[in-house]
Amino acid sequence: MDGVSQATHGALLTIFFVAGPVLGVILVIGVAVSVFLAVTQINEPTLSFVPKFLGTAAALLLLGPWLLRQLESFAVAIFTGLPGMLS
Repeated sequence: MDGVSQATHGALLTIFFVAGPVLGVILVIGVAVSVFLAVTQINEPTLSFVPKFLGTAAALLLLGPWLLRQLESFAVAIFTGLPGMLS
């Protein structure tokens, strides 16, 4: 049972490491755009979509190789530890 709990812990950490930076970029851009829209009193909710989309694309381009290495190392750890979890 110890292997399963370690795998679950690793899965949660991998999710945090992979999704966290992209969600952080979206959060920062969303807050900045919302403050800008509130200050200028523009009431157009569709204006926040384009900066979030471009920020997400930039984050994925910059962090893509690192994110894939994180996912790869987790997958290798799961597949190598799978026989121990099944017995």
